[in-house]
Amino acid sequence: MKVEKDKVIVITYYLSEGSPEGEMIQVVDKDEPFEFLFGHENVLPIFEKELEGVSKGHQFSFGIKAEDGYGERQDNAVVTIPKSVFNIEGEAASEELLQVGNVLPMVGPEEMPMDGLIIEVKDDSVVMDFNHPLAGIDLHFEGEVIDIREATEDELSNDGIY
Repeated sequence: MKVEKDKVIVITYYLSEGSPEGEMIQVVDKDEPFEFLFGHENVLPIFEKELEGVSKGHQFSFGIKAEDGYGERQDNAVVTIPKSVFNIEGEAASEELLQVGNVLPMVGPEEMPMDGLIIEVKDDSVVMDFNHPLAGIDLHFEGEVIDIREATEDELSNDGIY
């Protein structure tokens, strides 16, 4: 069986910054492999292109430039938000919630869900970074296709979102 649209692909990989020798970003091993429905925009398009047509057991090694991955960092994605936005039912947000390093789910323009990283907490506002954590970083993947299977009807009807 080959990697193609509507197949579930199961892979392991090492993700590093820029090259195989770059700083390790993520390891996905056989104990908890990554699986996704191929051809349904669940991963970066260039990632899918690199795996299209290969078979189980295929070992891969490829890079993705930042502009082809999660884009360059955008200065305008770092915003200052009044602390009152974080109030819940009139109660001020807890100090535990508003801590540097916390990632909070927010709602952006046109009700689009987005995650924001708190990078600074001021007396009356919070500075958040809405860039993707991998924005501005060249990526390098090394791994193996450990399984390919037919998608279930549920997976196909939900675009593979489990």
